[in-house]
Formats: sequence, C-alpha cells, structure tokens
Amino acid sequence: MIRHCVFVKFRTDVSATERADIYAGLAALVGQIDGLLRADFGPNISPEGMAKGFNDGFIMDLADAAARDRYLVDPAHKAAGGRLVAALEGGREGLLVFDLQLD
Repeated sequence: MIRHCVFVKFRTDVSATERADIYAGLAALVGQIDGLLRADFGPNISPEGMAKGFNDGFIMDLADAAARDRYLVDPAHKAAGGRLVAALEGGREGLLVFDLQLD
C-alpha cells in the first residue's frame, strides 16, 4: 500500500468553508479512481511547533504504486488538485508531498 501524504499552506484569505469544499472534492475521488482506498483530511494538531507553516494536510491510501500512478494522472485528480493548488500560498510552493510504502 502507498500512503500519499500531502501537507499544505493555505492562503490566509481561504475560508474554512472553502477548505472543506476542496477537501470534499478530493474525498469524492475515493471510489472513482481504482485503487484509491481512503482519504483523511484536517489541520495539524501537533504541539511540537515544527510544521514550518504547513498547517493543514491529508493522507490518501492507495492499494499499490500502480494505483498511485493512476491517481496522479487521472483528470478528476488533476481538477481537484488544481483547485487545491490555487488556494495555497505561492501555488505549488505551498505544497509538500511525501509517499510512504507500507508493507
């Protein structure tokens, strides 16, 4: 399984409602893209103070690397991802992606 971890820096003018709508669009991909198993979203709640401005994020679990690769190029993902990037500080600069292989 691949755990696709995404950490974001939303612009200050992006409301909680808009964030929720963006996350809903990404969550809707579960069941639409073969192998996308689960998606969880939310703010960083760590008390460590190490977020470096990445105060929101989400994790998507994919069946395997092939499912992750399908997800990345899927038009629905590109549309939802584009909406996310448009809401971030500096666009793609406000995004950190980290994939973990889980056995």
